Amino acid sequence: YVVGFALVFATAATAADNPIPSKHKIITFDAPGAGTGSGQGTLPISINPAGKIAGLTRDANLVRHGFLRDQQGKFTVFDDPNAGTGSGQGTRGYSISPMGAITGWFDDATTGAGRGYVRAPDGTITNFDAQDAGTGVGQGTFPWGDGMINPSGAITGWYTDSNNASHGFVRAPGGTITEFDVPGDSGGTVPYGGINPNGTIAGYYCDSINCYGFLRSRKGHFTKFSVSGAVLTAAESINAAGAVTGWWQDANSAYHGFVRPAHGKITKFDPSGAGKGSGQGTIPWSINDAGVISGQYQDTSGVYHGFVRARDGKITTYDVQGAGT
Repeated sequence: YVVGFALVFATAATAADNPIPSKHKIITFDAPGAGTGSGQGTLPISINPAGKIAGLTRDANLVRHGFLRDQQGKFTVFDDPNAGTGSGQGTRGYSISPMGAITGWFDDATTGAGRGYVRAPDGTITNFDAQDAGTGVGQGTFPWGDGMINPSGAITGWYTDSNNASHGFVRAPGGTITEFDVPGDSGGTVPYGGINPNGTIAGYYCDSINCYGFLRSRKGHFTKFSVSGAVLTAAESINAAGAVTGWWQDANSAYHGFVRPAHGKITKFDPSGAGKGSGQGTIPWSINDAGVISGQYQDTSGVYHGFVRARDGKITTYDVQGAGT
């Protein structure tokens, strides 16, 4: 079961850090009903061009709820009607389209399996499942991450079958689901990098030796790639031009960022304060259509910080006021 693998990780070439410009005001917020204890709270995952934010909360009982925050700061908290209400269950909001449709997944109240959904801008929720998704706890259908829905409404993600193996899927705007595996995959296909307006999907797959990045075209053609010197390579985000960002792991189990143009050379990068020890390093999360990359890095003390990398390679780091040190 490869889902947790995508959440744990985050270069050799470094760029100078710069203090965050004063013009960039940071607004902090909490969704209604979010818990205030350890492991609880508000997790924004994605933002669309209009400034609407989708994410999830964990309440005081550790139940998940989806939320939408509009440009004026108004919240809509929502739950799939079929979602479980026990600790660790609930509804996850992950990705929002330019039109305001939200996709994610929920724990089925009856089986405990993960199930996909899409919430239309008017609030209507439609559930969906990959044909070969398992129905046990830890199995199911997972549109999990930022960028999982594109402007036309196509959705990607992965499903875990009854043997706990992971496979990719893409759901057309009309609802038809196509399942897929990267050729040579023997350890899981995970489209964690999302789907761009052209229908190209990014993610990672594993064989018996290593894990690598991949791209899948709208017609189903695959491109495989890996960062030189990497033990593991994973694509986290793809933009409209087909540029991909993600992370790679070195032999010391440290993580580093990379960016790969649609048809170009891979560039490695790290903020200068990123740690180089096991579990430390750089985790890029997303790339926009201008080629700007955002993410986080862990320093030598194990503390996380945010960063933004401009298209020219200049890296700006920042901390939110009130963040732990």
